Amino acid sequence: MGRPRTPIGTFGVIATRAQPRGNYVSKARYRDWDGKNRLVQTTGPSRSAAERNLKQKLAERTLYQPGFNGMSADSPFSELVAYWLEDIKIEDRLSRTTRNLYERDMRTLVLPAFKDLTLREIGVARCDYFLKHLAKRSYSRAKHARVVLRLALALAVRHEILPRNPMDHVSRLHRKKTIPDAFTIGEVQDIRAAIKAWESRRILAGPRPDRQLGQIVEVLLGTSARIGEVLAIRLQDLDLEGPIPTARIAGTIVSRKGESTHRQDHPKTDRSVRRVALPSFALHAIRTRLLRTGETDPDALLFGTRARTPHTTNNIRRLLREVTDDTGIENVTPHRFRRTVATVVNDAQGALLASELLGHTDPRITMQHYIQHKETVNPVTAAHLEQAFGKAG
Repeated sequence: MGRPRTPIGTFGVIATRAQPRGNYVSKARYRDWDGKNRLVQTTGPSRSAAERNLKQKLAERTLYQPGFNGMSADSPFSELVAYWLEDIKIEDRLSRTTRNLYERDMRTLVLPAFKDLTLREIGVARCDYFLKHLAKRSYSRAKHARVVLRLALALAVRHEILPRNPMDHVSRLHRKKTIPDAFTIGEVQDIRAAIKAWESRRILAGPRPDRQLGQIVEVLLGTSARIGEVLAIRLQDLDLEGPIPTARIAGTIVSRKGESTHRQDHPKTDRSVRRVALPSFALHAIRTRLLRTGETDPDALLFGTRARTPHTTNNIRRLLREVTDDTGIENVTPHRFRRTVATVVNDAQGALLASELLGHTDPRITMQHYIQHKETVNPVTAAHLEQAFGKAG
C-alpha cells in the first residue's frame, strides 16, 4: 500500500529562514483544493511575524477555495452574477417571468453597488449598509435587492467559493405599517357610474367603447381575482348553467420583454387555481359579454382586443385611471378592488374565507395586506359587558 495522502487543506512543516535584508520568509507545503501539493510562502520583519502571516494565508486559503467553476473569493462579483443567472436558467425551476424580474433587480439595484468588488470583499457590514440606505429611498427596492443578493451569494456558498453567506446576518428590513386601502361601497358605485358614462358617450370618430371595462370591473368585484387572472378567463373556464354558476381561475396574462402578450396556463401560485361562485352582477356582466361577442370557441378569452388578442394588464390599469380621473377617488387600481372584496368577505365571514377566495396560502397574508380594519368594535360587546357587570335595580 502507498503512503496515505494528507487531507486537502492541510500543510506540512513550516520552515522559516532569515533573508539578507533582515526580513524572514516562512514556507510550507500545502495540499490544495485540487489535491496537488503547492509551496506557499510569506515574509515578515521577524521570524514570528513571518510564521503568523503564513498561518493566516493558509487559513484563508482553506476558507476561500476556488469552486469547480474556476471562480474563487477573489473573483469579481459581476462574474458570480453571470454564473448565478446561468444557473437559475439551467435549473429551470422558476418561471421565466420570475427569472426576468430577478435579473432586472440584480442589474439595476445590486450590481451598480457591488460591481467593483471581489466576493471576498462582500461582508455582512457592507451588505447591511447597502440595504439600509436603499430602504431609506424605497422599502420595496431594498426587499427585492435583498432577495437576489442572498440567492447569488448562497450559490457561491453551495459551490464552495465562499465559506458563509453574509446575508444570513444582516439586520431585518423594517417598513412603516400601512393600512390596506379598500373602496367604500359609495366609491364603488361612483366608479361604476363613471365607467357607464364613459362607455355611453357619443364618439365623433373612432370605434365606440365596447363596454368591456365595466364588465371587467364587475368580474373583479365578483371573483376577487387579480387583473391578469380575469383577463385570462376562457369560455371553457365558465360554468354558467349549473345550480351555482362559477368561473375557474386557472391562468394569467403575461407580458414579457421580447415576447408578445399571452396567456400563461397557471396563475401566480398553485393555491391560486380555484373555482369561484359568481354573484348575480358578475354573472350578468359575463352573459352580456358573451351575447355581444357571440363567441363559442372554448379556448377563446372572455375579454380580449378587437384583434382577438389578450389585453395587457397595464393597458387596463391605464384606462381605468383615465376613466375615473374625474371621480375624485384616488388610487383606482384593479388590485384595490381585490382588497375591497377581501375586506367585505372578512367583515361578513372572517379572514379564513377571505383568504380562500383570494387564493392565498396563508390567511395572515390576507389579514396584513388586503383587509382594511375597522376602528369600531362590534357593539355586541356592550351587551355582554352589561350582562356581566351591570348594576341590578
